[in-house]
Amino acid sequence: MAMDDRTPIIVGVAQVEQREDDPAASREPLDLMVEAVEKAGADCGNPQILQQADSVRVIRGIWGYGNPARQVAERIGASGAETGLTSLGGNYVQAMTNRSFLDIQSGEREIVIVTGGECGRTQARARKAGLELAWNPLTREPGASPTTVDDGDAPEMFLGSSKVTRHEAEMKRGIQLPIQFYPMFETALRHANGESVDGHLKRVSELWAGFNKVAVDNPNAWIRKPISAEDIRTPSPANRPISYPYTKLMNSNNSVDQGAALILTSVGKARSLGIPEDRWVYPHAGTEAWDHLYVSERDNLHTSPAIRLASRKLFELTGFGVDDIDTVDLYSCFPAAVQVSANEIGLTQDRALTVTGGLTFAGGPLNNYVMHSVARTVDLMRDKPGSIGLVTANGGLLTKHALCIYSTTPPEKPFAWANLQAEVDAMPRRDVAVDHDGSATVESYVVMYDAAGSPEKAHAACLLDDGRRTWANVTDLDTVGAMMREEFCGRSGTIDGDGGLTVN
Repeated sequence: MAMDDRTPIIVGVAQVEQREDDPAASREPLDLMVEAVEKAGADCGNPQILQQADSVRVIRGIWGYGNPARQVAERIGASGAETGLTSLGGNYVQAMTNRSFLDIQSGEREIVIVTGGECGRTQARARKAGLELAWNPLTREPGASPTTVDDGDAPEMFLGSSKVTRHEAEMKRGIQLPIQFYPMFETALRHANGESVDGHLKRVSELWAGFNKVAVDNPNAWIRKPISAEDIRTPSPANRPISYPYTKLMNSNNSVDQGAALILTSVGKARSLGIPEDRWVYPHAGTEAWDHLYVSERDNLHTSPAIRLASRKLFELTGFGVDDIDTVDLYSCFPAAVQVSANEIGLTQDRALTVTGGLTFAGGPLNNYVMHSVARTVDLMRDKPGSIGLVTANGGLLTKHALCIYSTTPPEKPFAWANLQAEVDAMPRRDVAVDHDGSATVESYVVMYDAAGSPEKAHAACLLDDGRRTWANVTDLDTVGAMMREEFCGRSGTIDGDGGLTVN
């Protein structure tokens, strides 16, 4: 069967980094994006493809640019290209890529460049040095405009959402950060699995040591030093505790300067440009769905209906099953995200679940990580023609999900995309008690540490007799200490009107 000329493909990929110690001498994220795009052009075998791009799309980062895609387009000689931008979220690389595949397949676009970059390491060093960086919203004076932005310039296309994802009940107890929520998902997984506190920590550290081993062999990984499971789970001066049960080495590593780029086009255009077929990688299908926006309203804290439904649909659209997948990269901001995804997709945790080493070891350039996982997947597939790869993306608090299956083998059907939101929205939703005075049962919890590495307090998700969820804090340090040695999920307690929890 002849392939449709409009079949979308990836033809160029690139990953770049910088390790400049002096923040004043460091290049900015825009420079990394341009370098990555130029290297992706070289990677496809025809650098002139850049000048013909009719869309440049950038993944939103922690920088002050208004429309970086315009600047990238101008610097690569594609000043007439449409420009695009996303909102914040680790799901948007795959979501934007899915959207771009559809645009190419429909004929709306011929050549789409997707890029992104972060300089978290430079930002951290600049803060420590008291240095202001023109592009950095974390150090600029309020209201100041970055020198690299043309005021009033806005992208022609936008993909994203401005929805608030924190519930009033969570905020009222000071619970709003990923480092607070994901360890609670982890603890909920432990309880659901019936694991001991020590046995669970050992298992999770071994899972993460497996990710480290992949990073050691990934030429683009930020940390390629071998690290043992024992070192990962054991607090030390170089591996301080962040939020129990997670140490620093179980958290995403945002202190990296990394950029990446993908070049997408159609089979017909690639042929006309003389791009060799050994550079082509085909997307077979993509799916997306968001779990209930508020963690407070989710049925439980250890599953993801959105990932479950989106992955089932993905396999249905492609005709593949779990056993057909050769490479997997599950979004890995924290171990809980990997375990929930693996459980929902049906992947065993004794197989490799990353191609990069994950956000801890390969590097966690915030919203742009998945571009690195897609680029690495493409590289591996070119080395092993016929292989099939799965990439998942996650944004928010295990909230926003986008998936795609890739292969060097052409799909038998056109690229398909499905959004499972209506089905997810129909799933059970808990009522929430913003305040509660009375008895409750501990559903899950996290112990937070202060800057010196001492346990400070615990946050707990609690269930009431009527099925509602509420949130509470434990400040008694003896109890907080016990929560790291014993299982407190399922224990009863009393919450006072100010959100203080006393556990029986």
